[in-house]
Amino acid sequence: MRYLTGVLVIAFIFIPLAHVSAESSSPIILQKWGVKGVDEGKLSNPGSVAVDSMGNIYVADTNNFRIQKFDAKGMFVTKWGSYGPGNGQFSRPNGIAVDSMGNVYVADTNNYRIQKFTSNGAFVTKWGSLGHGNGKFNQPFGIVVDSMGNVFVTDTQNDRIQKFTSNGKYIAKWGSNGNGDGQFLYPKGITVDSKGNVYVADTYNRIQKFTGNGAFVAKWGSLGHGDGELNQPFGIAVDSKGNVYVADTFNYRIQKFDAKGMFVTKWGSYGPGNGQFSRPNGIA
Repeated sequence: MRYLTGVLVIAFIFIPLAHVSAESSSPIILQKWGVKGVDEGKLSNPGSVAVDSMGNIYVADTNNFRIQKFDAKGMFVTKWGSYGPGNGQFSRPNGIAVDSMGNVYVADTNNYRIQKFTSNGAFVTKWGSLGHGNGKFNQPFGIVVDSMGNVFVTDTQNDRIQKFTSNGKYIAKWGSNGNGDGQFLYPKGITVDSKGNVYVADTYNRIQKFTGNGAFVAKWGSLGHGDGELNQPFGIAVDSKGNVYVADTFNYRIQKFDAKGMFVTKWGSYGPGNGQFSRPNGIA
């Protein structure tokens, strides 16, 4: 996993890149790219974004049923995928993650599986099918890989997290439906910090933090529009200092918290302008 030095946000049809300094609460918009469409570099409701150690950016181009790869400047590099159930095909790919070797993992939501590729899109392996048992999924949405190569998936409609090896061998699971500690209501985004702690964007308008084995650590957030309040958060990311960034989807903004969940700053509003968002989903 590559810990962020800037903040890359994917929001419907454009991707603004914002760096937040320690001295300023206002982000500086460095770059954006993408318009709605099907051609190379164009997007249709992109669901998530990931960055590799070389700065390449991978986008789950959800409604185009494909993955697109860009360089650090937003120049198109390659793409792969089409609609279908076959190897390398997708049905609403949402989550995407990259490991330290450059392998790309995709939460292929409506095919109820995870697919693994090389950095250029060559199919490696897949695992999962529809169900409730270990290693099965009901609309997997978010995915992240820790420094040890463990893969964590938000099994959204099963209201749980599942943990696997890099080749898809089941390790563990935690969570159930509810609003108690360690329970979920449609968990979406997921990330890990440098210590192996797992953070989950629980659509029940809160963030939950766990150990890498699923032990509950902390939670924060509630429904609302004020600082630290959330409205169906989808995406989540963490930087090398442990700061947590949340795509506060239906508040059309990004919120930044420290490692203990204390509010630090926020930015964004609804609209098409620089620094504005329309349902920001993914963040890296």
